Amino acid sequence: MEKYFGENTPKLGFGLMRLPKDSHGKIDIEHTKQMVDLFMKAGQTYFDTAFVYDNGESEIATKKALVDRYPRESFTLATKLCAWMGGRTEKSSKQQFYTSLERTGAGYFDYYLLHALQADNYKIYDKFHIWANKQLLQIDKNIYKSIKI
Repeated sequence: MEKYFGENTPKLGFGLMRLPKDSHGKIDIEHTKQMVDLFMKAGQTYFDTAFVYDNGESEIATKKALVDRYPRESFTLATKLCAWMGGRTEKSSKQQFYTSLERTGAGYFDYYLLHALQADNYKIYDKFHIWANKQLLQIDKNIYKSIKI
């Protein structure tokens, strides 16, 4: 049993924000697959993406390079809500979770983070009632494995 949440998660993460691009400016999935394979082969398992990375294409690439190719229990996946950039209303901000879940095909997230909190945007999270997990998503705990209410 873990002494603390995440104790057994390797501390080196694979950030999926700036992935290699092909000659058409699209994420190079084959190259990304190779990178994911090397990371996993090295014993690392923590992957990090976000709703807004590459206009959502990062989450789709995560599905193709990781989720579709490895057993779900073999990796840890985080994504992020970005209320100040990807959502203009409370409803659209909260919808980001479900869109991210669909894009990644992961079934659940190990970590769901609030993205890039700063002095000039944190009040949007207040306005949209994002702080409390229970208010944030009001979801079935089966699809958000690590929720702590």
